[in-house]
Amino acid sequence: MANEMEELIGFLSTPSPQVKKAAVDIVCGLTGSEDGLQSLSSYSETLLPSLSRLLAETKEVSEPAAEALVNLSQNSDLAAKMLQMDIIKVPMNMLYKQGCEITGPLVMLLLNLTQLDAGVESLLQVGDNKVQGTYVMKLVRSFCTSSNENKDDPFGYVGSILVNVSKNKAGRLLILDPKRGLLKQIVRQFDSTSLLRKKGVAGTIRNCCFEADNQLQNLLLISEFLWPALLLPVAGNKVYNDQDISKMPLELGSALSIEREPVNDPEIRVQALEAIYLIVLQGAGRRAFWSVNGPRILQIGYEEEEDPKVMAAYEQIGSLLVEGNSTEEGST
Repeated sequence: MANEMEELIGFLSTPSPQVKKAAVDIVCGLTGSEDGLQSLSSYSETLLPSLSRLLAETKEVSEPAAEALVNLSQNSDLAAKMLQMDIIKVPMNMLYKQGCEITGPLVMLLLNLTQLDAGVESLLQVGDNKVQGTYVMKLVRSFCTSSNENKDDPFGYVGSILVNVSKNKAGRLLILDPKRGLLKQIVRQFDSTSLLRKKGVAGTIRNCCFEADNQLQNLLLISEFLWPALLLPVAGNKVYNDQDISKMPLELGSALSIEREPVNDPEIRVQALEAIYLIVLQGAGRRAFWSVNGPRILQIGYEEEEDPKVMAAYEQIGSLLVEGNSTEEGST
C-alpha cells in the first residue's frame, strides 16, 4: 500500500485541477523546510518528473511547482538527479513560450542547476554541435534587452548564471567568440543601476580573462567597453585633471572628468582588478593598459582605497607592472 507521501506525490498527476493544486501547494510548502526536503528526497524518482510536467500548467499550478523545484535544486544531490533527467531543457523551453508567467522561478532554477559542472555543460549543450551555445545566447539576449528599472528584474540573475557558465572553459570560449558578440553585449550591462547585474558582469569578465593568454585579441576587440567596465570601479571618486584625461580614450576620459557614483561593493572592485591583472600578465595586454593611462588610474584609486583585500589586488598589479617594465626595458 502507498504511504502518505506516495499518495501526495501521486496527486500531482491527477486529472482533477483542485486536487492537483492542493497537492502541489503542500509539496511546495514541504520544500521550504529542512525536514520536508529530507522526506521528499526519498521519492525524487517520481517527484521530480511530476513537478517538471506541472511547469506547463496554468500559473496557479506551475508557480508552486517551479518554486518547489528551486528549493529542491539547492540540494546538490537532487540537482544532479534533475540534470540526469535532462531537466535544463524544460525551463529553457518554458522561458521562451509566449506569455510565460513564471520567469523568476525558472531563472532561479537554472541558476541553482548551473552551480554544478554538469548543469553548465547541459546549458551549454556540449556535444551537440548543431545547437551548442543556443541556450546561452538566448539568455544573454534576455539579460541585455530586459528592463531592470522595476524592482522585479527576473532576468537579472542571468548575470549570476553567466558567472557559473564562464567558470567552464567551453563557456568562456563561447562568450569570447567574436562572431557571436556575447561579451560585448554582456559588458555593456555594467552601466546598469542594478548591483546584481553589475556583480554578474564583473564576475563574468574576470572569469573570461583567464583565457587572456590565447584570447587577448578577442578581449581587446571590445576595449572601448572593456576598459571603462574594469577601470571605473577602481578609479576612486575624484574628478581627474585635464592632463590625466588627455592620455585616455574618450569613453574613459569623459567618465572620469565628471562626478560619478562610486562602486561601493568591494567584491566588484576585486574582480575588476583581478581581470586587469590577468590581462597585464601578457605583454600586449600591458601595452594596451598603458595606452589608456591605466597605471595612473590605479594609482589614484589606490590612494582612496580602504578595503584591505582590494588594496592587495591593486598591489599585485603594481608589482607586475614594475617587474614587467624592467623586463621589457632590459630586453629592448
